[in-house]
Amino acid sequence: MKEILWLGRGGQGAFTAAKLLGAAFSSKDENNYALAFPSFGPERRGAPVRAFTKLDSRVVSDRSETEKADYIIILDDTLYNESLKNLLKDDGRVIINSKSEYGKSSLSVDADGIAEKFRLPTVNTVMLGVFSAVSGIVSAEDISSAIDGYMPEKIREKNKQAVLAAYEEALK
Repeated sequence: MKEILWLGRGGQGAFTAAKLLGAAFSSKDENNYALAFPSFGPERRGAPVRAFTKLDSRVVSDRSETEKADYIIILDDTLYNESLKNLLKDDGRVIINSKSEYGKSSLSVDADGIAEKFRLPTVNTVMLGVFSAVSGIVSAEDISSAIDGYMPEKIREKNKQAVLAAYEEALK
């Protein structure tokens, strides 16, 4: 099972990204299963939020929070803490929306800059594009198909373009 931990703030779309990843993965193959769920209380917009995506070739029924993630994806670099690396599997990676570097097991991408180019208010789909390039678990096309199925028509195209731009940026 691949486990992804999403860290963001309320209103940044961490849970939406977790759901889109699950949809992209499960629609690739009838033997792919996904579960996405958030973890937050009665917080308000801007409060820290965690979301989880679990991907497997068997039905995923474990709704417990991820203890050791394959990937931690951080939408807001103010949420980064060195202790997060304790939540990674040995070969895990941290993907951070940041212009700063955070060490060997981390990849920083200026997702805010990419989102601005497409006039997106959040970086969630940008970070999905980066994840796609880094992990190889889903393709940019898989994510685009999930966007078609889950996002309102008026915002689909710019989100799909942002995914592709982020994918290409992460491959550099």
